[in-house]
Amino acid sequence: IFKKIWQIAGSDGAAMLRGESGKRKEHIARGIYTHSPRTDKPFLTVNCAAIPENLLESELFGHEKGAFTGADTKRIGRFEQCNGGTLFLDEIGDMLLSLQAKILRVLQDGSFTRLGSTETQISNVRIIAATNKNLEEMLEPGEFREDLYYRLNVISLYIPPLRERKGDIKDLVQHFIYIFNKQLNKNIKGISGDSIKLFEEYQWPGNVRELENVIKRAMVLCREDYLSYKCCNNFPISKSTGNSVREME
Repeated sequence: IFKKIWQIAGSDGAAMLRGESGKRKEHIARGIYTHSPRTDKPFLTVNCAAIPENLLESELFGHEKGAFTGADTKRIGRFEQCNGGTLFLDEIGDMLLSLQAKILRVLQDGSFTRLGSTETQISNVRIIAATNKNLEEMLEPGEFREDLYYRLNVISLYIPPLRERKGDIKDLVQHFIYIFNKQLNKNIKGISGDSIKLFEEYQWPGNVRELENVIKRAMVLCREDYLSYKCCNNFPISKSTGNSVREME
């Protein structure tokens, strides 16, 4: 994945990150941006699934005062804010077809209009999109535009789920311990070998995000120098079966 990030970063084309939810695709998108020629310009993120449909267009393209009820002031959208930089569109598979057409126009000629305006705006933005959906299956019933799919899928990077790359778990755990030691003012030195083995037996349906949350919760409650299963008895994993505690109960 790191090798591909370097390769993708050197290009200026649109990129698509594929894979299940919970794998922190934004971190990979930011890695591409950090090593790209656009690193001195903004990096902005829009989660297409988290913003209500009627507000997403305004979020992306902005609006003029009075464009709709509640539009009391002019608003500059993400495409204008991000001019020259990189815009990460997460969960793009949830975007309405009408908005997909406007994204396609930006990719084609860099132009768009704010809501309530007839004036054309120009923005030079590199788009990195991400989805956990099978866009190919969405093409035939017309749930995702085929022309937009090919525009975005110029460079594609599949991120395998954590259960398929368990050799990464130890490094990820150490990374999260380093991060949360700073955030929580802790001095946890590491994690026991038994706990790592337990983690490697677990399937991690929530992927990296679930692992991150488990480590943070353990560090909040732990009163020892090393994280262990008995440290707080709070890992959501059975020591004997690898199933979640909730499933055991």
